[in-house]
Amino acid sequence: MNLTMLIIGRLPLGVGIGYANQSVPVYLSEMAPPKLRGALNVCFQMAVTIGILIANLVNYGTSHMKKNGWRVSLVLAVVPAIIMTVGAIFLPDTPNSLIDRGQKEKAKTMLQKIRGSNNVDNEFEDLIIASDMSKQVENPWRNILQPRYRPQFTIAVLIPFFQQLTGINVIMFYAPVLFKTLGFGDGAALMTAVITGLVNVFATLISIFTVDRFGRRALFIIGGLIMLVCQVAVGAIIASVFGMNGQGTFSKELGNGTVGLICIYVAAFAWSWGPLGWLVPSEVFPMEIRSAGQSITVSVNMFFTFVIGQLFLTMLVI
Repeated sequence: MNLTMLIIGRLPLGVGIGYANQSVPVYLSEMAPPKLRGALNVCFQMAVTIGILIANLVNYGTSHMKKNGWRVSLVLAVVPAIIMTVGAIFLPDTPNSLIDRGQKEKAKTMLQKIRGSNNVDNEFEDLIIASDMSKQVENPWRNILQPRYRPQFTIAVLIPFFQQLTGINVIMFYAPVLFKTLGFGDGAALMTAVITGLVNVFATLISIFTVDRFGRRALFIIGGLIMLVCQVAVGAIIASVFGMNGQGTFSKELGNGTVGLICIYVAAFAWSWGPLGWLVPSEVFPMEIRSAGQSITVSVNMFFTFVIGQLFLTMLVI
C-alpha cells in the first residue's frame, strides 16, 4: 500500500536470498562428483539467469497492464519461492553433513547412492578425516583469519568484490532505465532487457560445457578481457554521442551497435565471472572453515550489490 510496506516485504526476501546463496553452492560442491563439480555448480548460476529472463518477460508483460502491473510483477515472485521451499523438503542431506552429525552409516549409504557405486571407501574415509579435523576447530570465524587460510580468505573477499565491480548488476537491475536514458522508448527498453536476459542464459551454457575442460583460470582471464574491451567501447560511444553536457541522440545503427556490445559483455560475464564467482570460493575452503568462508563470499557479494545498486542511479543523473 505504501513504500514502508514495500521495504518491509523486501527485507525477509533479502534474508532468503542470502540463505540460498550461502547454501546452494556448498550443497552442490558436496554432492557433485569431482569430475562434474564445476558443471553442476554452474547450473546454480544457470538457474539464476533463467530466473532473470523470466522476470524480464514478466515485467515486459505487466508493463502493458493499465492498473497494478507492478504489483502483479512483485507478487509473482511467490511462484519460485514456493517451488524452492517445496523442493527443498525432498533434498537429501549431504554425506558431509551426515558425518558431522555422527550418522556415518547413513552418510556412506548416501555417498554410494549419489556416486552410483558401492566402491566409495576411499572417499568416505577422506570425508571422515576432514570432518574430524573440522571438529577440532572451535571457532571457524577466528581460524579463517590465520595465515595458513589467508589465500582462501583473500579469494572469499576479492572474487565477489571484483565480480560486482564488473558492473553486471547495473545491466541486470537497471537495463530498462539505462536503455531509456540512451534514447530507447519504454517498450524498446524493456524488450532490450529481455534480449540481454536471453544472452545471459545461453552464454551460461558455454560455461557448463567448458569449465571442467578448460579450467577456471582460463575462463576468468578470457571473460575479463572481453568485458573490458566492451566496456571501453560502450563508454567511448556514449561519450562521443552525449559529450560532457549529456545532450545528444543515438542513431538507430549506433544504438543497435551499443546494444550488441552490451550483449557481448553480458555473454562474457555469463560464462566467466558470473558462475565462477560462486563456484571457485565454494571449492577452495577446507571443511573446517567452509561455512564461514562461504558466508564471507555471500556477504561481500551482497554488500557491493547494494552499494552499486545505490550509486548507479545517482551517477546516471550527475
